[in-house]
Amino acid sequence: MRGIFPLLLAGALAVADAVSAQTLRIGLSGPFSGGSSPMGDSMRNGVRLAVNEINAIGGIDGRLIELIERDDRADNELGARIADELTRMKVVATIGIVNTGVGLASVDAYQKARIPLMVAVSTGPALTRKFAPPASPANFIFRVSPTLDLEARMLVADLHKRGLARVALLADDTPYGDSGVSAFTVAARAAGLELVAMERFRIGDADMSRQLGAARAAGAQAVVAWGIGPELAQLARGMAALRWKVPMLGSWTLSMRNFIEAAGTAGEGALMPQTFIQDAGSAAKNSFLLAYSRHFKADLIPSPMSAAQGYDGMHVLALALRQALRQARSLDGDAVRRALENLDARYQGAVTSYEKPFTPDDHEAISANMMIIGKVVDGRVDYAYRVDRQRSALLKVKTK
Repeated sequence: MRGIFPLLLAGALAVADAVSAQTLRIGLSGPFSGGSSPMGDSMRNGVRLAVNEINAIGGIDGRLIELIERDDRADNELGARIADELTRMKVVATIGIVNTGVGLASVDAYQKARIPLMVAVSTGPALTRKFAPPASPANFIFRVSPTLDLEARMLVADLHKRGLARVALLADDTPYGDSGVSAFTVAARAAGLELVAMERFRIGDADMSRQLGAARAAGAQAVVAWGIGPELAQLARGMAALRWKVPMLGSWTLSMRNFIEAAGTAGEGALMPQTFIQDAGSAAKNSFLLAYSRHFKADLIPSPMSAAQGYDGMHVLALALRQALRQARSLDGDAVRRALENLDARYQGAVTSYEKPFTPDDHEAISANMMIIGKVVDGRVDYAYRVDRQRSALLKVKTK
């Protein structure tokens, strides 16, 4: 027996070492090709950067994170298949989702499999609300990006501040555009703004003269646009061609490099809600930007918000994984979900300070006080208002 015990102990230690050496698989999905790729690639870089930092200090209790990356190409059906694939692979969690339509096609799979999904970019309100109580006793969908509702309220407030009451709303014909139309219409009516024109356009449309002509004829004092970079650039260029000089505001996607570069001088002055602007700010923000620049050799991030939210979302998820292991000695979906809903550690991220960002009834990490209005100036996004620049070094915590 004396000879057997050391052998058993050695065998047990070997098994323990093997288990600790196993990687933790985390899914990462987004559009890494196509018109939405500036958002997807930037998000992926942010997530990869966070994973490199986490793994450099030993991963999650000695287990390194392995990203299982999938390109959904902003295709709803492909996104749904990817969600099914990742759940079958039994990833401990997934981060990503850029396009609202892809998100709507994917969330059911994660909810059914009880695998937490951290939405890093999509702003569609339905993603986190579909399974919120009382619809479901446990909601596995979380988000570190703002919602369309927040964006719409910010745009309406800015229009009101500028004394612009007659507004044209132009949106693409995707689920993202549908959500934008719904959110902005509600916010505009509540504020007493008049929607004098509402026009839709398709992905890939290169001629927006019909929509813009209708908006101009209706006497719009401003254009609010909901879509992604390439089509938004066509709107800006169309307004310039018509010599129609009214303010252009829109969804946060006006900050994308493929809008700014394609619109050129026509995009100057465009206004949009932002959680993150690529400039010096808090210590955590500066650290992220320096690390991003060094690692990816990039002076300008194609979609800074996407990168920062991907980075922060991955770090918040890592905190939850560590807490789940510490409290429940488990990384099953319920343990990770409970940890996310009751995080006991604060994370000072690139976007903001995450202190109890989620609760069982609230899976949105971003509140209105964390957002500002950005403006395209000299080919990059800057602060629209001096007070926001002055506040940029402050880490803002969530408010109700």
